Amino acid sequence: MENSQLQQQLFSYLKSNLPPHLSLADELGEILKISSDSVYRRIRGEKPISLTELKTICDHYHLSLDQLLQLQTDTVVFKASDLSKKSFPFDDILKNLYAQLKFFNSFKDRHVLYLCKDMPIWHFFHSKELAAFKTFFWAKTIHNEPEYAGKLFSLNEYDFTDFFEIGQATIREYNQIPCIEIWNLESINSTVSQIGFYKDSGGFKDKQEIGAVLDSFIEVINHLQLQTETGAKFMPGDSELIYKAPVQLYVNEVVIGSNTILTELDGQKISFIPYNVFSFLHTRDQRFCESIQKGINIIQSRSTLISKTGEKERSRFFNAMRTRINELR
Repeated sequence: MENSQLQQQLFSYLKSNLPPHLSLADELGEILKISSDSVYRRIRGEKPISLTELKTICDHYHLSLDQLLQLQTDTVVFKASDLSKKSFPFDDILKNLYAQLKFFNSFKDRHVLYLCKDMPIWHFFHSKELAAFKTFFWAKTIHNEPEYAGKLFSLNEYDFTDFFEIGQATIREYNQIPCIEIWNLESINSTVSQIGFYKDSGGFKDKQEIGAVLDSFIEVINHLQLQTETGAKFMPGDSELIYKAPVQLYVNEVVIGSNTILTELDGQKISFIPYNVFSFLHTRDQRFCESIQKGINIIQSRSTLISKTGEKERSRFFNAMRTRINELR
């Protein structure tokens, strides 16, 4: 393939991965610090891009030359956005999650395939008491933020209103994205264990608040069951006029693997793989994304659909989760 063809292929790839409202020419002009005329001459293949310009483009868009040149290697390039940060407050995690989902919604055609070893983080923000407990636990026990060292959880002291508002905004963004989620009973285990750990170790300042957190957890499960019955995502109290993205929830009682997300945005796939609890590696490598999709599809084919159908299995699944939660009382 000639250099001009490779160059045009590069720009075609970049354009297909940009949200529709963004101009490739404007983006490249700003990245490369060149005029619009110079950008268009490069896009048309009239002027070759330099190695320095190619490196700048690859660095900015986190691209691999192997991928661009279609070299068949086993190398996959991932982006880990927080590697450059020595530390960051927990609210940054929620803000970044909100921004990511908002980015998804900038595409006309979008879809999420989610393998849920753990309950997706935004679901905890359907109810304020559970959201407050999870935020405190994440900030203190997982994220090790100094301000919570030696502190006990208290709904009166730590209602985390700002966090709850970010969480609610994140749910609203997620509710606009059609999705398939694959769960099993293990999906709530980590949260059940966290509440149990705080209960047994004296992590609650007021033991009466254990019941409030558990009641809040049950509220979340009840709402998720209602969404599953209707086959759509919505906030409590939403009117019929609000768009409700479809959701298909599957239950797999044998294997769930790890938390894995595969998105498809205007035909382009992106895979997200978790690490360090809150962080995600992600890649646009289509070979890798297709491999992820194949694996999830196999699990999905061996799972039971409980959205809008399978009433008996749906009731059994959510009742089992409520039983597990209520065993902490």
